[in-house]
Amino acid sequence: MFKGSMVAIVTPMEADGKIDKKAFQELIEWHIDSGTTAIIAAGTTGESATLDDDEHADLISFVVKQVKGRIPVIAGTGANATHHTIKLTENAKKAGADACLIVTPYYNKPTQRGLYQHYKTVSEAVDLPIILYNVPGRTACDILPETVEQLATLKNIIAIKEATGNIERAKEIMKRCGSDFIVYSGDDPTAMDLMLNGAQGVISVTANIAPKKMQEMCEAALSGDQNRARQLNEELMPLHKKLFLESNPIPAKWALYELGKIKEGIRLPLLLLDKQYHQQLKEAMQQAGVS
Repeated sequence: MFKGSMVAIVTPMEADGKIDKKAFQELIEWHIDSGTTAIIAAGTTGESATLDDDEHADLISFVVKQVKGRIPVIAGTGANATHHTIKLTENAKKAGADACLIVTPYYNKPTQRGLYQHYKTVSEAVDLPIILYNVPGRTACDILPETVEQLATLKNIIAIKEATGNIERAKEIMKRCGSDFIVYSGDDPTAMDLMLNGAQGVISVTANIAPKKMQEMCEAALSGDQNRARQLNEELMPLHKKLFLESNPIPAKWALYELGKIKEGIRLPLLLLDKQYHQQLKEAMQQAGVS
């Protein structure tokens, strides 16, 4: 259903934190022109944790209307309460999103049984394709392969964004769940290797800054052109790494500001990228050919 380079898009903001819709429109058009295959709106890279429910619903609706069906729109609808996740997912469906990306509940540390019931309850409440999202380094919650295998039997749970960077683990999920269940990388540095091992794409932070080259790398990896994929990925690797000099999306937003794509706005408790990291990120951008 979805494959290739899918951008976990930042949310452009004014200096006061208000969403900058003009910049957002231009950013979306740049991605479509660059070959990005799907847009993840209001995901964690889009600062979803700082959006209220009305802003969240409005943002997804805005992206859907701007995209006009040219590529899929996947809405980030994860929260740490099941009833809240259902509400956000219902709003995404009403807005016209093609699917939702639901991060594991953060901070409250549910058990594996709790995770299964959480996702099962959401899937039964809202008829929208669901992509699981596992990023334990951010959530302190890890959905294990055996739990993914159970969830993969539910009709509208179609995929997982596996962001641990552990390729053997992702391969285990593929083996357990079969070819009807899709695995996406959520870790840019290891995404190419995972695609060469059967993943169908990447939900990417790097694609915010280098959308064309990320899609070219994904196309090469998915077609089995290892030499071309490795060449492009080598050029992108410094950017993959330096975009995490500080917490995501701080470096990504600064890089887009440097490219003239967005203003400097970001919401507290996040701040602008510390000046000590500017040169490192500039050099990574230059190596990727996007400065």
